[in-house]
Amino acid sequence: MVSTLLMLTACASLLALLLRPFQVRAVRVLEGYWDRWPTTARVAGVLTEIQRRKWEALRRQAGKVPADTAEGRVGADAQRRLALRPPAGVLLPTALGNALRSGEISAGERYGLTTLTSWPRIFMQVSPRMSQTLGVTRDGLDAAVNLCWSFLATGLLSVVPLRDEPGARWFPAVMLAAAAVAYKGAVIAAQAYSGLMRVVYDLHRFDLLDALHHRLPTKEEEREVFEQVSDTLVGEWVADLAYDHHGVRNSHVHDADGAADAQ
Repeated sequence: MVSTLLMLTACASLLALLLRPFQVRAVRVLEGYWDRWPTTARVAGVLTEIQRRKWEALRRQAGKVPADTAEGRVGADAQRRLALRPPAGVLLPTALGNALRSGEISAGERYGLTTLTSWPRIFMQVSPRMSQTLGVTRDGLDAAVNLCWSFLATGLLSVVPLRDEPGARWFPAVMLAAAAVAYKGAVIAAQAYSGLMRVVYDLHRFDLLDALHHRLPTKEEEREVFEQVSDTLVGEWVADLAYDHHGVRNSHVHDADGAADAQ
């Protein structure tokens, strides 16, 4: 029995290593992008409806006026939890998917930028400290996802070899519980990562304009300029979006690792 448990544990560790090259796919599956196959698409529809009902319940609770009462505290907590989810119309089937989508569709949109197209460009402009923070948070998310898959696979596969071991029937249950804990950790890390995405746009959206050699807008022009930039990033030609190659630029150029060179 001991040798079997050790072998299963070793297999779980090996699976975690093998998942590294497929990290993006491993995360996307847990996010709930299951529309490719009819069966999983139907499951996704059911789970999305459950997520929508949870969203509606939180919205009703969040509508209560905060006060120094138990009901008020429930309403305040509902507001906090609702802020971590995307709008009802774009919900995904899983909590992890909704935690990441919340940042993907709101971080840059608050300023007129399309997050999914502008994120790879603005990420290159972040400060070294922000780059490090993003890297640590993303590594935590990826590690939690890998652990979730490893524990899940180990728990399911251990049912067969341990069926004749009455004293070890607790092992699959423990592995499945560990997978649930790892998944919860991935959701928490995803919420933190989405929050950092918003901070990046708060602090570095003008660095993006600087890097693209566009003029800095006034407050009144900001949304229009960023919407034009978003159009250019998807290949549309915007005649009104002028270049600005002159003047002293005070920003810093950062590479993908967050290293900065003062200009």
